[in-house]
Amino acid sequence: MSRIIFGTCSWKYPSWKGLVYSSDLKPMEYLQEYAQHYSMVEVDQWFWSLGESSFALPEEEVVTTYNNQTPESFRFTIKCPNALTLPFTPKQHINTSFLDANVYSQFLASLEPIHNKIGLLMLQFGYLNKQMIENQKAFEVRLSTFFDAIDSSFPLGIEMRNPKWINGQWFEFLSLHNIAPVFIQGYWLDDIVQTIRRYEHLLPQTISIRLHGEDRKGIEQEAQNRWDTLIWPKNRELAQVAQLLTHLSESGRTVYVQVNNHYEGSAPQTIQRIQQLM
Repeated sequence: MSRIIFGTCSWKYPSWKGLVYSSDLKPMEYLQEYAQHYSMVEVDQWFWSLGESSFALPEEEVVTTYNNQTPESFRFTIKCPNALTLPFTPKQHINTSFLDANVYSQFLASLEPIHNKIGLLMLQFGYLNKQMIENQKAFEVRLSTFFDAIDSSFPLGIEMRNPKWINGQWFEFLSLHNIAPVFIQGYWLDDIVQTIRRYEHLLPQTISIRLHGEDRKGIEQEAQNRWDTLIWPKNRELAQVAQLLTHLSESGRTVYVQVNNHYEGSAPQTIQRIQQLM
């Protein structure tokens, strides 16, 4: 049976009062009330981890709090630390933690309180130029070595931002290793609706769709930290996304749909619009 699971990218937005949160709610209580509206959330706060000579891991107290504030059926889609996905440090030295299975194991261990609530762990790679990785094949070889060395019992996904590498070879590679493709709508990448329809026959049981948006700075300037109204409605695009999700709901797949405020201006309103269209 297919599952289309909606959630937002993070939840710490005071301007969602009236949309998601009660007016008298304290920020530390947001997640508990969020979980009454949605069954999943994307966590990106542990992504920005890489320093020049070390990397940060989640604090046990924080992870335990997230577990206590959510029901057993709740799911987290979690961006893994960029220590795993950046070939170079901020000062352009070689990052020895890049695709290091031991670093991944340490990260997994730090998430122990929510192990049973992990919907998907996501490795987000930026655009990989030739100074970082020679070519797509070399990247796949490096990933294969990593996959062979890690605990494969936790669901893992990969977001790729090299448009020319998002091809049949890539999806066959992911399916072979039972890795979920993470599709992002935005930046310089091709439209995800067209991409998913083109390669649907190669996609595995679980996929992730991240509705992110193209111009982060522009929409932030207009929003002024208020994310309770639509700023840049994408009516036509949203109709296509809803049609795709309706189709995928009949395919037997699990689809995590993570919506960012930067997509239209208010993630909760975007989710509502998609569900109505479906």
